[in-house]
Amino acid sequence: MINKKICMLGGFAVGKTSLVQQYVAHLFSEKYHTTLGVKVDKKKVRSAGRDVQLILWDIHGKDRFTTVSDSYLRGMSGYLLVVDSTRPETLTTAQALKTQAEKTVGRVPFVLMLNKIDLSAGWAIPDKELKIINKKSWPIIRTSAKTGEGVEEAFMMLTSRMMAP
Repeated sequence: MINKKICMLGGFAVGKTSLVQQYVAHLFSEKYHTTLGVKVDKKKVRSAGRDVQLILWDIHGKDRFTTVSDSYLRGMSGYLLVVDSTRPETLTTAQALKTQAEKTVGRVPFVLMLNKIDLSAGWAIPDKELKIINKKSWPIIRTSAKTGEGVEEAFMMLTSRMMAP
């Protein structure tokens, strides 16, 4: 079996833990739980005809007081950048984390998750920001940790990108 380390990267309270819980256990809790340091989960999947064990590193959120340690990023095969679609500043945080990840481990596959799409009335990411990201050809999936929409798709897209020759 192939092991692949995936890091969940994003700002504080963007839904990283909820996305992992939804993906691994198909659960969602309305209670907010702050991640301290890192929480590791595993999930076995099949991709490109091979069995793959995903080792999911749910890393604490980055904010103006907290940074993500490079040691958490080392050894990752790919990462999911998570943005709270109701808070545009989390897109800037995700861009900074992408830069940090590339400096630490080089270019590895990633997927940008625009989370909390179930709160469509609160959508706050400006169209011009999305156009800039689209021009960069970043893989983007709109997700909801609450409803599960797009969650499986995002993890499997990243897995197939990591398994590509």
